[in-house]
This record gives sequence, structure tokens and C-alpha cells, in this order.
Amino acid sequence: MMDLYYIEDDPNIASAAKEYLEQKSFRVTICATVAAARQALAKQVPMLVLLDWNMPDGRGDRLCQWIRSNWRELPVIFLTVRGDASDIVSGFAGGADDYVVKPFELEVLYSRILALLRRSGGTSGQYLSCAGISMDLNRRRVLVHAREVSLGLAEYQLLLYLMQNKGRTLTREKILEHVWDVNGSYVNDNTLTVTMKRLRDKLEEPSCLKTVRSVGYRMEDEI
Repeated sequence: MMDLYYIEDDPNIASAAKEYLEQKSFRVTICATVAAARQALAKQVPMLVLLDWNMPDGRGDRLCQWIRSNWRELPVIFLTVRGDASDIVSGFAGGADDYVVKPFELEVLYSRILALLRRSGGTSGQYLSCAGISMDLNRRRVLVHAREVSLGLAEYQLLLYLMQNKGRTLTREKILEHVWDVNGSYVNDNTLTVTMKRLRDKLEEPSCLKTVRSVGYRMEDEI
């Protein structure tokens, strides 16, 4: 299933869209406030965002700008009653990829979503997420709770390998072979220990990065 966030404070509109889209194989998360949306995005990057303009604790256009500054390729569709030309222009200028005026037909919204995902090629291969950590592979950026952190090459490659194998336990030998021994050169086991400590420090000791005693490491989402 494809993850989709719908940022909407009207429970009737939100629940109707959620029910319809989940029948179309989307997993829909409803965020009723800007704060909740920021928190959800910092934890996990979806395939696409549906965004209302008027929210109880902020403006959708400003949230869209924040999304675009952190995840440049993440598709965003405005769903709003604001149908004036100036609002539509402002929405696109703020980073929206499409703009749908309420009321709308759910079939039309679904078609717009599919068309946008088709044009963008989807983002599932570009963004990797686990708990509050996200990686933008195209831009080689790492965010921790939406704050960018700077990683060295070995730290980045180590995190990437763990994220690509989320939910699987990777042995120390396998990690050393994949991250360092690509050219057949020997690397001391202590290299992994030191690099892992630096990585954990920079990621603010994430609970999603587990040590499997006497075996290796595992990256897993928190329930």
C-alpha cells in the first residue's frame, strides 16, 4: 500500500476521502492540524500529501513551503475552498503540484493523484524513513525530526545500508563487507564500532536503531 497524508481539519471531508482512497490501496493518515502534520512528516515521509489551506493552527501555503524546503520532490495537492485565481497562483508559487477546489468528486481526486504520481515517478525510491529519521537519496540529505544533520561518507553509507534493510538484522560482518570492504581491502572490526557511535550521536541516539547483541544491528520502526 502507498502512504498518503491528508492534512484536513474537517472530519467529515477527511473521513470520506480516507474511506474512498483506502479502497484504492492507499494507506491514509489524517492530520487535523499543522502541528500534527509536521510531526507526522518528520517521522515518516509519505508518497503524496493532500493539503487544506485553512487550518486551525496555521496556513496550508506556509506548511507547503516548509514541506518543499525539506522534501523538494514530494508531491503536494491543495484541496481547498479558496478558488480565486490569486489563491491558485499563490498555491502553485508556494510549491503545490496541483490544486483542487472544494467541493470535489472523489473519483476526480483519485485521477489527479494517479496522474501526479505518474508524472513524478513516485517518491518511494527517493526517500527512506524510519521513526524520526529521513533520507533524501537524490540530494544526499539526512533529516532528524526535520532538522538536517551532516554525516561523513562512512556514516552516510552505514545509515543507508541499515535503512535499505529496515526490519532485518544485519551482521557486523555483512555491514563491514558492504560499507567498507567493497574493494576487497581489510577493515578492522573496531572501525564499525567507532562509526556507529558517531552516527548514533549525530542522529540523537535514535531508539529505532537497535543493537542485536553478539550479532549486529537492526533498524526498525517504532510501534
